[in-house]
Amino acid sequence: MSAYRRYVTVLGVIAAVILLWMENPWFQPEDITKDLRTVTTIAFWVLFIAVVVLMFQDRKNVASSDEVQIEGPAFTRYLFSNKAAGLFWLPIRLFLGFAWLEAGWHKAADGGWLDGGKALAGYWTNAVKIPEAGAGRPPISFEWYRDFINMLLNGHHETWFAWVITLGELAVGIGLLVGALVGVAAFFGALMNMSFLLAGSASTNPVLFTMAIGLMLAWKVAGYYGLDRYLLPMLGTPWRARVETGRPGIAPNPSPG
Repeated sequence: MSAYRRYVTVLGVIAAVILLWMENPWFQPEDITKDLRTVTTIAFWVLFIAVVVLMFQDRKNVASSDEVQIEGPAFTRYLFSNKAAGLFWLPIRLFLGFAWLEAGWHKAADGGWLDGGKALAGYWTNAVKIPEAGAGRPPISFEWYRDFINMLLNGHHETWFAWVITLGELAVGIGLLVGALVGVAAFFGALMNMSFLLAGSASTNPVLFTMAIGLMLAWKVAGYYGLDRYLLPMLGTPWRARVETGRPGIAPNPSPG
């Protein structure tokens, strides 16, 4: 076992224990002090990022990292790795693309977004409200996300954040429609869906998020009937392993003994 893998195991176990402590319904950090919840949340995410970085380093340094140890079903390999499956993802990609393009276009054309961000500030204000006891649950379930939105509100960051959301929705929509870097476009679309969901806005976000996950998994073929057919080979897809083979019918020369 490599040193990276040992570190991953130890840090992963610690992160899992912290998460179990934070999320179990019987004994949580805030039962001791509210600040402890913030400390444990930060500790978990630091450990999580460290585990991801170490796993990436382990993949580069361990010879067997490219080996497929648990084979998947043939249909999933076809769905996510076969060019013909691009026809399956094409209508999903177009539906998602038009949804994001329309959402971004309405924000750009209507008032309240690109003229100061008042509409976004109003949305954030409603999201962070905490109803009186017995009057229902607040829109935001996670305190850290409410604190993040409050920070944006207090700093009046809606003036530029509204531009980020509007242009982001337009970019995601165009990227999906033309099939350019579909995996990247779907990722940022899913990120926006998750942001809206965390703020308590369901609407069409669960459906769009689910479709985006599928496109991310099928990033190699989802844009085949689009610009990715040419973009991905040009970019070289550097994660593809190089396979050396001999000429047909000719046995490779044995190593000199």
